[in-house]
Amino acid sequence: MLKKMMSALMALTLAFGMVTAQQSDAEARNRGGRIAAGVAAGIIGLGVLGAYAHARDRHESRTYYRSGGGCYPGPERCGYTNRRCFYNDWGDYVCRGGQYRCWRDTICD
Repeated sequence: MLKKMMSALMALTLAFGMVTAQQSDAEARNRGGRIAAGVAAGIIGLGVLGAYAHARDRHESRTYYRSGGGCYPGPERCGYTNRRCFYNDWGDYVCRGGQYRCWRDTICD
């Protein structure tokens, strides 16, 4: 959901930059400033959105080790469950069906 919203926000930022860069006949002498403002708005907007998207992906490298012993959740793993796999007539290994799920194994010291 958040990915779709970010894509829409990037499109709106680009559209805002293009509208800002448009010129009318009466302002033909001042077109260089408006084009530069539109390009700058687009670059700044896309830079901010890119930095936000990159910051969200960093939590994957977190360590889950606790020094006091006990149990703690391990790293998140994702994959298909309840799949039916077989070798077809040409010798290829084919899997069908199932559901894609994510889970965390509990690690106990």
